[in-house]
Amino acid sequence: MPQPRKRFAQHWLRSETALQQIIQAAHLNNSDRLLEIGPGTGILTRRLLPLVQSVLAVELDWDLCKKLVQRFGNYDNFLLLQGDILKLDIVTEAKDFPKFLPVNKVVANIPYNITSPILEKLLGRISSPQTPPYDLIVLLIQKEVAQRIVAYPGNKNYGALSIKMQYLADCNYICDVPSKAFYPPPKVDSAVITFRPRSLLNSAINPKLLETLINLGFSSRRKMLRNNLKSLIDSDRLTAFLTDINLNDQVRAENLDLNQWIALSNHFSQ
Repeated sequence: MPQPRKRFAQHWLRSETALQQIIQAAHLNNSDRLLEIGPGTGILTRRLLPLVQSVLAVELDWDLCKKLVQRFGNYDNFLLLQGDILKLDIVTEAKDFPKFLPVNKVVANIPYNITSPILEKLLGRISSPQTPPYDLIVLLIQKEVAQRIVAYPGNKNYGALSIKMQYLADCNYICDVPSKAFYPPPKVDSAVITFRPRSLLNSAINPKLLETLINLGFSSRRKMLRNNLKSLIDSDRLTAFLTDINLNDQVRAENLDLNQWIALSNHFSQ
């Protein structure tokens, strides 16, 4: 097994239980075309290849790429791109390999130090969702981040990330993965989480405004919402709106659920 490199934030998953939970969460079938980010040693790749039409893998580490080619180069449903997932245009890079496109699912154990930009790459933003959306995204990420993504009002983990992710997708926390499941063990525990991108029936009239309101609303968690939003919305108008939806005018951003944030944005979009 190659030695993990700190500069690439590499930790090799070695738990059979965790690997099976990732695969089960992906609901794979033989017509799926997968994107795997950071296949590393190929421990997950090896289990994915027999189950799907194709696996398009993106690996930054050149030395690992050579080993992956040695291991899976004879598989006709394996395509490896060497590069940074955040900079690669997968469709352009793989245009000569139609069997691998369009990708419909993502299954990956991602580097924790670039979780936020990877989420944005895969899901987009409220103001510009990823199009076309993936059918399903299954990620192994830091447990604390997973908890924030699925949190609801009243939970200490609930915040701007929760609302943004839940606007873009149905988010489900699948299971915990302890640090001992990796070599070397990271300093934090992990979790498997799934995202099923969707369009809300009650969507924002002005998604860009919703994004701005969320960012401003959570810019200072200890302040009341009316104080955080006063640069955009007159306090009296905001108080009137909050009263109409049966909320106290002293609420903080963390007290509003996703639908109330959408209602707030839509009300002041008119």
